[in-house]
Amino acid sequence: MSAHNLEAPSPGSPLPRLATLSPQAGRGKNWLARYNASPAQAIALAAIALFLIAFLIVPLLRVLIVAFTAPDGSFSLVHFGDFFRTSLLREAFWNSIYVAAMTVALASLIAVPLATILARFHFRGAALVHTLGVVPLVMPPFVGAVAMQLIYGRNGTINLLLNDTFGFRIPFMEGLNGVIFVEALHYFPFILLNLSASLANIDSSMEESAQNLGAHGFTLFRRIVFPLALPGYVAGAALVFVKVFDDLATPLLLNVTSMLAPQAYLKITSVGIADPQGYVISVIMICCSLGAMLLSALTLRGRDFATTQRGGGGLSRRHLGRGGTALAIAFVALALLISLSPHIGIFLLSIGTVWSFAMLPDAYTLAHYVTVYREAGPLIANTMLYCGLAGLIDIVLGATLAYIVLRTRLPGRQLVQQVAMSAVAIPGLVLGIGLLRTYFDVKLPFSGESLATFWFMLVIAYAVRRLPYALTAATAAIQQLHVSLEEAAESLGARKLGVLSRIVVPLMTGGLLAGFVTSFATAAVELSATLLLVARAPDAPLSYGIYVYMQAAAGRGPGAALGVIAVVVVAIATYIAFKIAERERGLKTRELF
Repeated sequence: MSAHNLEAPSPGSPLPRLATLSPQAGRGKNWLARYNASPAQAIALAAIALFLIAFLIVPLLRVLIVAFTAPDGSFSLVHFGDFFRTSLLREAFWNSIYVAAMTVALASLIAVPLATILARFHFRGAALVHTLGVVPLVMPPFVGAVAMQLIYGRNGTINLLLNDTFGFRIPFMEGLNGVIFVEALHYFPFILLNLSASLANIDSSMEESAQNLGAHGFTLFRRIVFPLALPGYVAGAALVFVKVFDDLATPLLLNVTSMLAPQAYLKITSVGIADPQGYVISVIMICCSLGAMLLSALTLRGRDFATTQRGGGGLSRRHLGRGGTALAIAFVALALLISLSPHIGIFLLSIGTVWSFAMLPDAYTLAHYVTVYREAGPLIANTMLYCGLAGLIDIVLGATLAYIVLRTRLPGRQLVQQVAMSAVAIPGLVLGIGLLRTYFDVKLPFSGESLATFWFMLVIAYAVRRLPYALTAATAAIQQLHVSLEEAAESLGARKLGVLSRIVVPLMTGGLLAGFVTSFATAAVELSATLLLVARAPDAPLSYGIYVYMQAAAGRGPGAALGVIAVVVVAIATYIAFKIAERERGLKTRELF
């Protein structure tokens, strides 16, 4: 409504209220209209940006500042010099590189043949095998670490059997070997999933052309199939490398402290948050994680992996002969047996009375579950509260940010999105150290407790690290929601808020639920940040309780029982997320046809 359309007021009548049409307000509305945004959306974007600045950017900057600040307050590399002059820290650095690289190698030896067998050959029970191959992701590596010592340790089941039969032992779990073994069995599904997806997208005509030119067997796989599936393999391998670098609890439970994550934790918890070496280690961990991502991108740079048909068609499947079938079944059975052995071991430990220097527990009991029922109620309740709140925060922030990015042209929205997604590459230990350093001196008004050790800071840490999962799920849900549906509702007189509450959110429900469940499940077994931010036992979640129980031989039974409960919780959540995703996919398919 312009000013020249206003009628002049009659004498004696009150002046019309034109304050809301001031030039400044008009310019503000016009500015937002240019970006197809409302004031509420601009405020929401600013609020999300402030959240990320407060709980991601500032903590990381504090880590960087402390690492690069000399005792006199000036910029300096003296702390990095001290790091590389300390033999223990140099050893920890190279050990971490070695463990991460060897974990990728060992995980590849399991995942690459398994993915190739499932993609190349007609294999009865392939769906079951693929499902069981993903099961190791359900159990956090630190949960099964102690059980694997009882199975593969020097006096574990396998080595006792080997020693009695053949007179020798294999050092599966000795030192760094144990960390590599545990991590590889847990993380190889990342390579399996990504490589299987790439193999399914290979253009079958390219394989057939290579066969017509005489390429067969391993030559065909080495020269044609694997190079075409390289993007999936590299993505999985980079993720495994980053995850191993971030893991803190597995080395600690295996009594391996000569790695970067344990050293950073020990520096902060024993020396104090003022010790600069903990921050130097954090910076190096960030650089290594980002370096792995960059190296994966450079590996694929300049290569063309495009297919000539939608979906690629996948590898042409063939039938195995009797000998090939026997070899394939033997490999698959061995791979699954080894990868599922932590689950078997943790279950046996949870129901065993005494399991030491023996192939199996001496006897079986449910007493550990009774102990958990009596003592661990607060741990489970805290986990439900913290992870539920973190998942809710992630869904609200992720859905809001995804909608702003896809439906408006507000400046800075993509930068905020990139910052939110970068949290996936930040080790939980580093984020925990940053939050501890930033908010340790901030006191709560009533209790005087430090904000850094207040239980809600755990919720914030979980939410920040899981925000990329919810953001990805919300983005996918909105991308499948055509903007014409919103425009039609608005043309019928619906307000923007009504369109969001009655059209957009209901149609996004499946994607939002999947994002919530994923955030909840992964936060339930988060330990790196938890170990730093938990100050009181009553505030501890389930993952912290498992770690504490597993530290003492007398508590391993209850700790294993808690581990089984954690696995069941994560498995149920993962199944729910899968069913939600399948239902949404089915609905979209029916809409298309």
